[in-house]
Formats: sequence, structure tokens, C-alpha cells
Amino acid sequence: MAAPEAQPQSSPTLAAQDEKNRKFDTTDTESALAPNTTIPNPGFSPAPDGGARAWLVVAGAACIFFSCLGFMNSFGVFQEYYLSHQLSDQPPDNIAWIGSLTSFIQFAGGALAGPLFDRFGVWVLRPGAVLYVFALMMTSICKEYWQFMLAQGVLTGLAMSMLQIPAFAAVAQYFDKKRAAALGIVVSGSSIGGIVFPIALSKMFNGSTLGFGWSVRVMAFVVMPLLAFSVFAVAPHLPPRKTNFFITAAFKDVRFLMIIAAAFCCFIGMYTPLFFIPTYAVSRGIEPTLASYLLAIVNAASTFGRIIPGILADRFGKLNVFGIGGILTGVIVMCLNTATSTAGFVVYSIAIGFASGTIISGSSAALSMCADDPRNIGTYMGMGMALASSASLVGPPVDGVMLKTYGGFLEACIFSGVVCLFGGVLAIATKATTPKGIFGRV
Repeated sequence: MAAPEAQPQSSPTLAAQDEKNRKFDTTDTESALAPNTTIPNPGFSPAPDGGARAWLVVAGAACIFFSCLGFMNSFGVFQEYYLSHQLSDQPPDNIAWIGSLTSFIQFAGGALAGPLFDRFGVWVLRPGAVLYVFALMMTSICKEYWQFMLAQGVLTGLAMSMLQIPAFAAVAQYFDKKRAAALGIVVSGSSIGGIVFPIALSKMFNGSTLGFGWSVRVMAFVVMPLLAFSVFAVAPHLPPRKTNFFITAAFKDVRFLMIIAAAFCCFIGMYTPLFFIPTYAVSRGIEPTLASYLLAIVNAASTFGRIIPGILADRFGKLNVFGIGGILTGVIVMCLNTATSTAGFVVYSIAIGFASGTIISGSSAALSMCADDPRNIGTYMGMGMALASSASLVGPPVDGVMLKTYGGFLEACIFSGVVCLFGGVLAIATKATTPKGIFGRV
């Protein structure tokens, strides 16, 4: 009787490796099975949560936010300047569309930049840095409204999207327990930029002979070495993922969708002071240069409003701090029309700066909680911020229409404040979708 045919045996080492790859190389289908579960660095070394390399990435990312979002936070200076110079024939809402488009594209473009970073790493940053400097140079020679829309609105926003979301994703890969604090430090770079750019631009616009063109070009020369440092300092901690470009399973996660909706509402409210506080101050008799300095005060206060809540978020919960920040911001936005004196404007600027500082870093940290694999963080952040950023196409233009229609700021403040307040409440309600529930530290 013939002996049974021997079955081929695979190497135990190869079998173990196949099992490891099968377990951790996640796909959209696998992600859908447990959308609220975060797998801690599957198959790789854990996030270091510190060390020279991790903090170098934070420094590079902070330089990116200084150069990009910091410049964007000074748009109120451009808004006030355009109304009295190049675009004096345009209504306030038309000019606000320039900044709104920049704000939208800088985060909406993350829907592509995030997945690209997850796949190709730092190579996404380098063309973005070149494009950003080019966009600033083109803005400096603009004369007509459509030129500003293309250069400052479209090109600048596109370049920012290629830099900011990958920077966020890279930092998130290096930090786990200290992630909110690290992201808060990164976004504080935009606060420092929001101090430097408004003061420098206002001084050059109103108190020098440089003119508009050379004033903007000087700012481009300032950011060049910072971006050059960033593209070499920022690098991913994890190897690239090879699964689907977009993770469609994310949109089956109720928590992910609720965080996006909360960020959308908060963004509508937080942009009102950033766009219109200099214009409102001038309407109250404040000297234009001093009115522009109010943006610097807002951003100085938001430096602490991003770092301190970030530290607290790691201890008391990311959604808790994000939600409380949204509620406080909404209440303070509704009080803008009560500031009538120089002292009142300074106090108001400090309050709104600190409260609103939690929103961008808080929403980003909350979105990172939804990723089931650290290699997917860039994609989750990019997709989430792309949807939430559409608020910038709603908030400032609607505020501009209200300003033109009613001739005052009260209606715009009430609209923006109430929507932002709702966003903060929605962020708190999102805790109900987590295992710890509405009363947990999430």
C-alpha cells in the first residue's frame, strides 16, 4: 500500500512573517470592522513621544505653520489695506473671498496631500515650499481683483496644503501620549507668525516707502530659509502604506463625521475676528496701524491658547478641550461689537486669541484619534480637514454680506458666534460615540 503523499511544509519563519503581514497591513475593509480602534504602531517601533529626532520634526513643522498659517492669519491687514488701495472699488465680501479661498484650499488640498504623504513621505513638502514662495512673489505684482484671487487665493492656498497637512501627519507619527501637546506646539508657530506678519506688513504698508510689492516680497524672503529648514527636518517615522489612496471606511465612522461637523461650525466662527477685527477697529476710530496690531495681539494670545490646552488635552481628553474651546470662542465672538475703546480692543483680542487657539490644534488631534493605523493619520487628517475647511467659504463672505447689508458688525457677530457655539457643543456630544461615553476623559 502506497504511503500517503507528504504535504509540503512552509518555513516557520516565513509563516510567522506572513501572519504578521496579514494582521497589520490594513485595508479599507479591515478598517471598517473596528473604526474606533487605534492600533499602536502595528509591526513597528512605538512612537518615541520625544527625543531629538521627534522634536526636530516638531521644530520643522512649527516653521511651516509660521510661514503658512501665520501669514494667513494676517489677512485682516490685507483686507483693510485692499479696501482703501488696490481694490477700493470692491465691496468687503468680495475681498473676503480672497482670504476665504486661501483658507479653504489650504485645508481642502490636504485631501490629496495627506494620502500623498502617507505614500511618498517628505517629497510632498519640497514642491510645496517652492510653489509657496512663487505664489507670494506673484501676489506682490498683482493689480486686479482676479489676479489676487489666482495668486493669493488659489496658488498660496494650494502650496499651503502641500506643507501643512503632511507636517501635522509627520508629528502625529512621532507622538502618542503627548500628541495633542506636540500638535499644539506646532500650531503655535502660526501664532508667532501671526504676530510677526501683521506688525511687519502694517508697518511697511502704512509707515514706509516700500509700497505693497516690496512689502510682500520681503515676507517671501523671510519664509524662504524657514521652509528650506523644514523640508529637511520633517520626515515620517513610519514606512509608507500601500493600501487604497483614500480610506472610504472612515466615512462610516460616526465619530469621524461628528468631529468634522464640529470643526466646520467652529471654523465659521473663529475666522470672523481674524478677518474683520482691524476693519471694525478702524470703524470705531482706531488708527489703522494700531488696528492691524490687534491681529498680532490675537495671535500672541493664541500661542498660549494652543500650547496650554494641548497639554491639558493629553491629560483630560482631546474632545473635552476641543469642545470647551469651541464654546468659549463662540461666546467671545458674539461680544465683538461691545469693544469700543483701545483698551477694550486689547482685552478682547487677548480673550479671542486664547479661546480660538484650541480649535485647529484641537480638531486635528481629535481627527487623529479616528485613525485605525498610525500610517493612515495623514489621510484621516487630510480628508477631515478638507471637509471642515469648506466653512471658510461660508463664514467670512457671509460676514461681509451682513456688513454691507446692515452697515454694522452685530449681525455678523451673532451669526458666527452661535454657529461656533453649536460646534463646541457638538464636539462634546461626540464623546457619546466613544467607549468611555459622554462623561469620560476623551
